[in-house]
Amino acid sequence: MFPDPQQAALQQTRRSFLRRSALGIGPVALMSLLARQAASAPATSKDPFAGVLPAPHHPPRVKRIVHLCMAGGPSHLETFDEKPKLREMHGQPMPASLTEGQQIAQLQGRELKCFAPQFEFENFGESGQRICSLFPQIGSVADDLCILRSMHTDQINHDPAHTLFNTGSSQAGRPSMGSWLLYGLGQECDDLPGYVVLTSVGKGGQAQPIAARQWHSGFLPSRYQGVQFHSSGAPVLYLNRPEGVSLQQQSRLVETVNQLNRQFDDVVDDPEIATRIQQYEMAFRMQTSVPELMDLSSESKETFDAYGTQGGDGTFASNCLLARRLLEKGVRFVQLYHRAWDHHGGIKRSMEITAREVDQATAAFIRDLKQRGLYDDTLIVWGGEFGRTPMAQGSGRDHHIKGFSMLLSGGAVRGGTSWGGTDEFGYNAVENPMHVRDFHATMLHLFGIDHRRFSYRFQGLDFRLTGVEEAHVVKDILA
Repeated sequence: MFPDPQQAALQQTRRSFLRRSALGIGPVALMSLLARQAASAPATSKDPFAGVLPAPHHPPRVKRIVHLCMAGGPSHLETFDEKPKLREMHGQPMPASLTEGQQIAQLQGRELKCFAPQFEFENFGESGQRICSLFPQIGSVADDLCILRSMHTDQINHDPAHTLFNTGSSQAGRPSMGSWLLYGLGQECDDLPGYVVLTSVGKGGQAQPIAARQWHSGFLPSRYQGVQFHSSGAPVLYLNRPEGVSLQQQSRLVETVNQLNRQFDDVVDDPEIATRIQQYEMAFRMQTSVPELMDLSSESKETFDAYGTQGGDGTFASNCLLARRLLEKGVRFVQLYHRAWDHHGGIKRSMEITAREVDQATAAFIRDLKQRGLYDDTLIVWGGEFGRTPMAQGSGRDHHIKGFSMLLSGGAVRGGTSWGGTDEFGYNAVENPMHVRDFHATMLHLFGIDHRRFSYRFQGLDFRLTGVEEAHVVKDILA
């Protein structure tokens, strides 16, 4: 229930007086749109979601990030971590010294036998990176890849592991890493969200569900949460104007609603009301920007062929093409989930299918960013929430958290290199172990943020993306 208008008027602040004395945001947005259409004036460059950091803690190396999330846990043993000893020991008992007393997901109480890698590895690039033969296209950009072979995490089930990787905590309700970045640095585009999420479903494995809290803002203001776009059909539902409603009419409606919201905000000073105002205005601007984003008529046949898609079909390849277009328009954080990697059984056949779904598009995405001048200041991350066991689960592999692999690419990381390593069975990260927290600290470092000095006070505590446990910036992998 809104307060009495006369009472609210008496409580107006200097800020609200100045704000009401100027043009409202709605007419400004309308004028900007009309100016673009008429090409009579430049588009506004004002950032609607400014970050809280007045300046980075140190010079940033990147401006944007793409997280190609291989949801379900891809096997490091059939991707980027070759283990001849495991192949030699196929069918024999796993050494008890490795497995005794260790956390195992679904193999508890079963006989643990070595399960050989199902495919050969090959040398790729001038750097001679050893990559599974299932990924020839990713191998073709091996000299642009930093392969992390010593990742480890704490959570052995999918949802908690995704939550830990995205938020730095296994407890639901913490802000996602994309939300932390927007909170600190703001966004560069004024007609699209600064954090966009796309999902695709593969055909080669179980498609584990992905909860929207993985890109939520948690206790940060909700303006910083990720926005999911649909991978096929209308990317954003209910975005278009109703039939018979003109641009000017809708602008007046949006401005009237926001005037009411501002009146209420003057009394209660709730940041979520300010977020609501901004969301109305963003939705209004997106009525022009989203159709333009989805119009692929400017893309060449060579581009479609490179990605292996015509776009708009909901595949990982289509989402990679859309991700590149989002980056071009200034979106800071793009997250692509490909749900296809939970290979508890039939891993050989499943890997063949899933590798084909992501191999070509991943390599095409990297080449496309280089060609368009976006590569040097973009961080590209490829990997899942954990790996798979060296032990057999029938003809597949169980969840594994002690050691797995990820890929990094972009101008700020050392291409053609590998970092860390697991033991000869691929069980434990033994050489330069890199925890998820270390990844978060390194990611923030590349954006110019010192993770130790970047926090948000909530319920009397100063929370950080990297939490209270020790986290390290892994500078040895940086260019």
